[in-house]
Amino acid sequence: MSTATLTSLLDYLYGTLSPSNMRWVGEHLIEYSKKEESERLRPYTMQEIDDMLDEAEAAFEAGDCLTNDEVFHHKEKVAV
Repeated sequence: MSTATLTSLLDYLYGTLSPSNMRWVGEHLIEYSKKEESERLRPYTMQEIDDMLDEAEAAFEAGDCLTNDEVFHHKEKVAV
């Protein structure tokens, strides 16, 4: 989102929300952003890594994968 868009949104909120509603929105935005950051930055556990590997190996054994040629062909189609 551009700075101008965010500034317009902020101006709109200043003009429409009461101080208590501004505080409520601000607290919820901060809480949500902290949760998103912690989820994004959280390292995987060994169990999670093992589960992902098991899932990938099962998909590979079932033939649910692409060859190098298929991957690069798809890449060329998307780039054009």
